[in-house]
Amino acid sequence: MTDRLEAFAKKYLIRYGGDSLKGIFVRAQGARVWDTDGREVLDFTSGQMCATIGHNHPAIVEAIRHSTERAIHLFSGMIPDSVSELAHRLAGILPSPLTRSLFVNTGSESNEAAIRMAKLVTDGFEVLALGGSWHGVTGASSAASFASDRHGYGPTMPGVFVLPEPNAYRCPVEHCTRQCDHTCLRVGLRMFDMQSVGAPAAVIAEPIISAGGVIVPPDGYFAELRQACDDRGMKLIFDEAQTAFGRIGAWSAAEKIGVTPDIMTVSKTLGGGIPLAGVVTSDEIEDKAHSRGFNFYTSHVADPMPAAVGLAVIDVIDKENLRQRALEQGDYLRRQLEILAQRHEAIDDIRGDGLLIGVELVKDRDSREPHHELGALTTSRCFELGLSMNIRRRPERGSVWRIAPPITVTRNEIDRAIAILDQALSESVDHLARGH
Repeated sequence: MTDRLEAFAKKYLIRYGGDSLKGIFVRAQGARVWDTDGREVLDFTSGQMCATIGHNHPAIVEAIRHSTERAIHLFSGMIPDSVSELAHRLAGILPSPLTRSLFVNTGSESNEAAIRMAKLVTDGFEVLALGGSWHGVTGASSAASFASDRHGYGPTMPGVFVLPEPNAYRCPVEHCTRQCDHTCLRVGLRMFDMQSVGAPAAVIAEPIISAGGVIVPPDGYFAELRQACDDRGMKLIFDEAQTAFGRIGAWSAAEKIGVTPDIMTVSKTLGGGIPLAGVVTSDEIEDKAHSRGFNFYTSHVADPMPAAVGLAVIDVIDKENLRQRALEQGDYLRRQLEILAQRHEAIDDIRGDGLLIGVELVKDRDSREPHHELGALTTSRCFELGLSMNIRRRPERGSVWRIAPPITVTRNEIDRAIAILDQALSESVDHLARGH
């Protein structure tokens, strides 16, 4: 059976990026997945960071079941009860004045809608995004993404500029070491001001730059960025695809850092594995956008079933106190990684927040030269030993493990993952030392 299905996948599927993991997968529960051979694998990617409360949480399964008996999909002009209730719930847990929501399917879509809205209400078209960012693969969201390959697809959306990311470990302006002093932001803004044709619209930023290597901007960075937007008449957009709804111990990063954007996009962590994304803004911006004819009318806007799942995810996070759990389990995981770093010279910087952690792999700690070969080899060996890990490898941004298990992960599962990492690193270092 497995060989047959793998042959089908190899022959009939379009390869969509990266290497596919060996096997055909049939079941998932909590922090674990199983393939057709019954092999169990710990998933420390949370299913591309989406299954925040664990794969197939009973509350999500029940929300889907209940929706199939009532309504899965409706005409886009009909407002389902679950959509109305979800908008109300978000208005109660996200920072004021973010009270107006639009629900779509993916993070790419939500960022398209946010950028579209910002352009409409500002009469501008120039957009700034941070280096290392990942906002999606569609038009405007792809143009504002700098974490991976941009080559080969022709011109991007005009008017997009990059701000050097606040990465003190690998400072893009070669100024800081270990502690960012915001020079990258000031240099980037100065460069933008020189290039601008006078049509500023928005800055879009992840509060933690995840795909770029789990970069946590320093204290005060977003307050300064907030002021820079206000000075230029730009809207500040937070892409909280990975930071909202519990993973870093709060309902949103905006709440945690004390800076409220004009528009917030949410996706992965709200749907719990179901395609659900949202755009949340203020009454003032929504009213102005509507008066100017804002349109984001799609086949699956405001669908009832995903919204019902979103409500279930929020309920579980609240009732099971998962925000606090993310901090506790994140602290424990980080301590175990720091102990691991004492045994393995290849591990240097360990950073992140809650259960979103980045680990730099280097050839030596003095030069900080990225150890891409070790990163690839160890990640592959981890999977063979039963641990699915995500490695971000870019020449200019290092070799970084992005570790993000479900926030329902247990201590036993963390201990098992650390043991696998330890074994995989030891074996991979020995393998490279032997010249293989």
